Amino acid sequence: MVIRWKDTTGSTNADARSGVHGDVFAADYQTAGRGRLDHRWESARGLNLMFSAVFDVSGVMPQDVATFPLVVGLSIAETVEDVCPDLAGHVAVKWPNDVLADGRKLAGILCERNGDCVIAGVGLNVNQRDFPEEIAGRATSMSVLCGRDFDRAAVLDSLVKALYEAHGTWMRSGFAAFREAFSAKDALRGRNVSVRQTDSDAAPVCGLCEGGQEDGSLLVGGERTYAGEAHVSSFGF
Repeated sequence: MVIRWKDTTGSTNADARSGVHGDVFAADYQTAGRGRLDHRWESARGLNLMFSAVFDVSGVMPQDVATFPLVVGLSIAETVEDVCPDLAGHVAVKWPNDVLADGRKLAGILCERNGDCVIAGVGLNVNQRDFPEEIAGRATSMSVLCGRDFDRAAVLDSLVKALYEAHGTWMRSGFAAFREAFSAKDALRGRNVSVRQTDSDAAPVCGLCEGGQEDGSLLVGGERTYAGEAHVSSFGF
């Protein structure tokens, strides 16, 4: 594995388009970071981790590639708990691309296909303790949760090793090898949710969530949905 770390870049996912399997592109600050549905990803300079890792998926059927973001999320959640054991049992994966801790967003993931590879972009809140007002009630960090700062390079090293190890297992055995562990950390399973395809979706899929499925979909109200943004409802439907 080769890790390339910049002070400032536009987007690590854009940088990673020139990479091959095993390349990791990281930056202290992004000027054009993105999340799902083209949402902007904001992060304080030099406090968090923003990186994109390149994974070979040649020979994998497209429908199976759709499960890889869930594997990435699970690997991040498990690694965070390994790095900070105080968080054991507090970190969950929110389909399709978020990692939560005590219900607040700890990390976001953006996976994009690039030829025979998948670029997995990750933003992980590590040492940031103050967040902009508009997200302060929804975001958290490892430092906030654990009461201490972390060596970002060491955290990145642990994450990258875990991600590539998980990728190898996924290539050999598929999502089936992770299904039980994912279900145990599924933040949406058993809750009433709505899934919107776009920010302005007038007909979201709503219902009781039965969790992430073997094909990477989310089963909501008996209906499988394969893309979108899920929101928990406290009031049912």
